[in-house]
Amino acid sequence: MIEVGKPAPDFTLVADDGRKVSLKDFRGKKVVLYFYPKDDTPGCTTEACGFRDVLPDVSSEGAVVLGVSRDDTDSHVRFKEKYGLNFTLLSDRDANVHRTYGAWGEKVMYGKTVEGVIRSTVLVDEDGRIAKHWPRVKPDGHAAEVLEALAATKG
Repeated sequence: MIEVGKPAPDFTLVADDGRKVSLKDFRGKKVVLYFYPKDDTPGCTTEACGFRDVLPDVSSEGAVVLGVSRDDTDSHVRFKEKYGLNFTLLSDRDANVHRTYGAWGEKVMYGKTVEGVIRSTVLVDEDGRIAKHWPRVKPDGHAAEVLEALAATKG
């Protein structure tokens, strides 16, 4: 399970541009790793556009944003193009990385308990350690909350 201060589990996933991306590729930078259920759905679009809009500020804090969903790369490409998303989307088709990061499990949808993606975010520091974990996220305003946490990690 994800625990602040512990090393972030490494992974390699396929990015929207077809290249393989590993968490270790970003050592020396902070990484905003956010898990979301599905491309081009209302909540996921709100969250993605929030990160799009604050990306210049996130970058100035020495961080990158990586969005992770179970969608395939073709879906990611369409989603990025439709909304002008300016960060990398990763495909975790089998949800193994979701499970590792606590972003898969039971949740309640429309009053019914189901198993699926739990919208969550992990902030990984420059040394590859978990700096902050948001285990259940509301999409509206979340990007600003993450930016605030990034600004607080200066030191």
